[in-house]
Amino acid sequence: MRAIRVVDYDPSWPRLFAEISAEVSILLGDLVLSTDHIGSTSVPGLAAKPKIDLDAVVISDDVLLVAIEAVRAANFVFHGDTGEQRWAFTRDCEGYGFKLYLCGPDNRAHRERILFRDYLRDHPERAKAYADLKRRLAAEADGDWGLYTGGKTTFVRETLRLASLRL
Repeated sequence: MRAIRVVDYDPSWPRLFAEISAEVSILLGDLVLSTDHIGSTSVPGLAAKPKIDLDAVVISDDVLLVAIEAVRAANFVFHGDTGEQRWAFTRDCEGYGFKLYLCGPDNRAHRERILFRDYLRDHPERAKAYADLKRRLAAEADGDWGLYTGGKTTFVRETLRLASLRL
């Protein structure tokens, strides 16, 4: 099993996101509606796994297959559908990696990730609690990704509930 590494916030993460976002935007051209920095690396000050997560939202569900094939051909590892109508790709680089998700414009999982990110950005005390939880889970999980990910579920759901109250 691969160890789960949660590290202190790295101020280079926004730049790394900008670089991969630009590459994806060039790769997909007018198929892409937006590329959004998601996940813990998108929240300033938040501890995270050193992997930049981004959602590339395409202009319509009708172009998803074309977009998937374009990314597959561009040196990303294809992992398939996450079960949320989001197609996952990874690429590892020296010391960090990227996780790219392709989805259509009305994707619920994408909307929830933006809502979660924005709530943590606006509520530093909640972000700190999340960082503490992730560090504890990483230590307890001992490489068990199911335990690590599952251990965050209640926190994520509660944060989404709190965020939806603001809408």
